[in-house]
Amino acid sequence: MKIMVINGPNLNFLGIREKDIYGIMTYEDLCNYIKDYCDKNSVNVEIVQSNIEGEIINFIQRAYLEKYDGIVINPGAYTHTSVAILDAIKSINLPVVEVHLSNIYSREEFRHKSVTAPACVGQITGFGTFGYILGILGLKNR
Repeated sequence: MKIMVINGPNLNFLGIREKDIYGIMTYEDLCNYIKDYCDKNSVNVEIVQSNIEGEIINFIQRAYLEKYDGIVINPGAYTHTSVAILDAIKSINLPVVEVHLSNIYSREEFRHKSVTAPACVGQITGFGTFGYILGILGLKNR
């Protein structure tokens, strides 16, 4: 199985930003955690990150063109605003799981609405970094 993990804005600042919400694990630690899990479970994974909306769309389209089996995406703040990312997910014929480290529904009101989730096969929130593993498991078991 070949999966792309796409991380959106500010995920590269894990371990630096709002540690009370996102924890102390760095972005590099997160990537190693995902790769270790995938290596042990016969999943070919590519992990990418961008703070730029258009680059995230390019990753989604590349996953389709390069015949990935699915995507795990943490759109970050674009979750709540990006119709462009929603349209990109809708335009591909791949299962996509949306993941959030924090429980977006227990935070500020504006975070309670995900613009991108309706195009996804599922959404996982509030389980920290383990949410990525749950997303990968979800794709594997589809």
